[in-house]
Amino acid sequence: MSNIITMSKKELSKITVLEQAMNDKITNKRGASTLGISTRHFRRLKRKYHKYGAAGLAHKLRGSSSNRAIEQYQKDYAIQTIKSNYSDFGPTFAHEKLVGNHDISFSVETLRKEMIKTGVWKPKRKKKNIHQMRDRRSQVGELVQIDGSPHAWFEDRADKCVLLVYIDDATSQLLWLEFVDVESTKSYFSATHNYLNKYGRPLAFYADKHSTFRVNTTKIDSASTKDSNGITQFGRAMEELDIEMIFANSAQAKGRVERANLTLQDRLIKEMRLLGISSIEEGNRYLPQYIKMHNHNFAVVPNDNVDAHRPLLTEHELEEIFTLKETRVISKSLEVRYKRKTYQISVEKGYEYTLRRAKVHILESLDGSIKIQYRGKTLNFSTIEIKKNTSVYNSKIVNKKVDGLKQKQGRRYQFNLLGRTFLLWTRPDISTLG
Repeated sequence: MSNIITMSKKELSKITVLEQAMNDKITNKRGASTLGISTRHFRRLKRKYHKYGAAGLAHKLRGSSSNRAIEQYQKDYAIQTIKSNYSDFGPTFAHEKLVGNHDISFSVETLRKEMIKTGVWKPKRKKKNIHQMRDRRSQVGELVQIDGSPHAWFEDRADKCVLLVYIDDATSQLLWLEFVDVESTKSYFSATHNYLNKYGRPLAFYADKHSTFRVNTTKIDSASTKDSNGITQFGRAMEELDIEMIFANSAQAKGRVERANLTLQDRLIKEMRLLGISSIEEGNRYLPQYIKMHNHNFAVVPNDNVDAHRPLLTEHELEEIFTLKETRVISKSLEVRYKRKTYQISVEKGYEYTLRRAKVHILESLDGSIKIQYRGKTLNFSTIEIKKNTSVYNSKIVNKKVDGLKQKQGRRYQFNLLGRTFLLWTRPDISTLG
């Protein structure tokens, strides 16, 4: 092994030229010009080659460690710290924590190689599927991607919940985050209301085909995907706010928010774990602080510095827009039914006939309060509770079941029928006894 000399291609290429110069086939000046070095340095190489042969051309520091190399004990300390405190952190995120909390300053790539070497981190495979990237929008607020990410955000410290994500297409800024129990119309109403109060109205929202955003049924006499006269509550609210809804045909089409979800599922979860956050309320209080850190690390500068967000409507108008609106027809007795409740309309004498069979709008706000409007005017009403339907049992079915059990005498039977449990005890037939 000691007779093996490791040389680079550049060093090997010098041997041919030096051999020609040693045999007086070319001059030193010509050889120096061929190698791109000075004549003086060429003569120095000739002396080394004459004395040591090819070994004299190899770099003397090859195989030895660099003077600027990170000491192994520093790498070991970093790996031990990661195993103790950040065992499931990726190299980049772990490096941020080591620099910020443990005064370790060598590069991310050095840490990545050491984590792979010790088995703390497994390198990811490159994706085979290629999806062409589309250009970003040029202004903030020109297109905002929205999505809900159901996940165990608090790990085993709380139940699973959903994180609603609003991310700007032009800059990749997280504009709004909010934890909710479920991905529903009311939860999107609340989060969008908070987002609009902070930034104003964007030009468009980019979302998937979740039933909250779009009516997806293609049945007859209902809203079709091609010719839709039906609209969801969220879609109706966006129309009133003059915000365009654009729907993605695949997960890759809204890749910006999908990648943001993956980053949040990695980083946000671990940040909340370190802080001991274990509820939706605590998480929502922490989210503004996390948004600042996230945008500092990942946001980019837009092509155009103009903010495309438009002025907001009045708070009263917003409250009426972010409500569940249903159309009902008033009965002859001036009653309206909505969600298993009957509402008795109260009007002045003489106007009863005007409201019979009239169409009214029922507005249910986010806090559950109800308004009934007729041609923009709010009507007075009283609420009548409706009792739940009692179960109806068919006596023929019960008798048939009992008759079948009578054939087997002298036993105790238990059976379930229509949600109820029946017990039957039959006396034994004396003739069958010995």
